[in-house]
Amino acid sequence: MKSLFDSNCRFATKMNDGIHSQIHNKLMTHHQDIQDINAERSTKGGAYGFIESFLRRFRLATFLGVLIPVAVAYIICLGTALTPGIYLFRWALSEVSEFNGVLQAFILGLSVAIGFVAFVITLILIVPILNAPALPFIKPYRGPWFSLESIPWLYHNALTYLVRYTVLDFITPTPLNIFFFRAMGMKIGKGCMINSSNISDPCLIHLGDYVTIGGSAYLMAHYGMKGYLVIDHLKIGAGATIGLAAKVLGGVEIGRRATVAPNATVFPKTVIKEMEKFGVPDKITTAD
Repeated sequence: MKSLFDSNCRFATKMNDGIHSQIHNKLMTHHQDIQDINAERSTKGGAYGFIESFLRRFRLATFLGVLIPVAVAYIICLGTALTPGIYLFRWALSEVSEFNGVLQAFILGLSVAIGFVAFVITLILIVPILNAPALPFIKPYRGPWFSLESIPWLYHNALTYLVRYTVLDFITPTPLNIFFFRAMGMKIGKGCMINSSNISDPCLIHLGDYVTIGGSAYLMAHYGMKGYLVIDHLKIGAGATIGLAAKVLGGVEIGRRATVAPNATVFPKTVIKEMEKFGVPDKITTAD
């Protein structure tokens, strides 16, 4: 009995040591991940490594340094887009100086309205031009936020959001929003309908022919995981439908004629098969 008891004790001790070892390894791995994410020294070599190490060590300076060209691009885009409307208003003001008050106000009002339309069209033309230099540098990436790879991605999204949060809802869904996304690098097949302005990373999104994106759906080719920034392609096959307010993240592949249910969330690395109905309940009850 004593021998059996001693044997059980030794077995329990080994099991306990094994469990503690696994927990310690997981904690060390997690700790190492945190250290890698927050490391001030880049793993790259040469000039790239030196620049990236500087970015990580002086993070406030990095933010300011990146925001300056974004701010300059915003000023150029907004200033250019406002120019036609301001010019038209000044011309109208000089032409109606002798008109009576009501007629003068009406004509000036028309000039402002026309200027707003001109602002919308000019903005969706000028933003892709300033975005074009960044496109060759935006690639799939997984790593710390403070990196050389994240800078063109941030610049690309900053310009996308300039249009998204100003005028994009006014032209959604029309051929104009399709034109804008294509000009920003998004691959869009024929006959697509995009009824949402909630789109990030358009240059990494690929829509096949006759894809339908429902109202207020979110498409974004990036996400955060364990402190890392992950940028990956998002592919939606021909004839697929993304339901109202659904959320589709980077690294997702959706097959031909597949359906994503309204309000469903498609997590990274998910592969939806051809004609599959993702997030649709097996039984849908309806009111009598």
